[in-house]
Amino acid sequence: MRFSVEQIVGMLKQAQVGVPVAEVIRKVGISEQTYYHWKAKRLKELEQENGKLKRLVAELSLDKQILQDIARGNF
Repeated sequence: MRFSVEQIVGMLKQAQVGVPVAEVIRKVGISEQTYYHWKAKRLKELEQENGKLKRLVAELSLDKQILQDIARGNF
């Protein structure tokens, strides 16, 4: 059985909010190994997304500073 990304995220969130992992994996019929594999993969994806967002914020902050310097005549 294949699960969508939304379904996997939903399963992982259940455990985050306090549902025991054993209960989550029993309900959906997956192994504990599969659950933890999904969790590790999701964590890696979130870390990559966080890195992209941090770089974007840094770039926008630099752009803002440059525009402020130009507006003040400090170019």
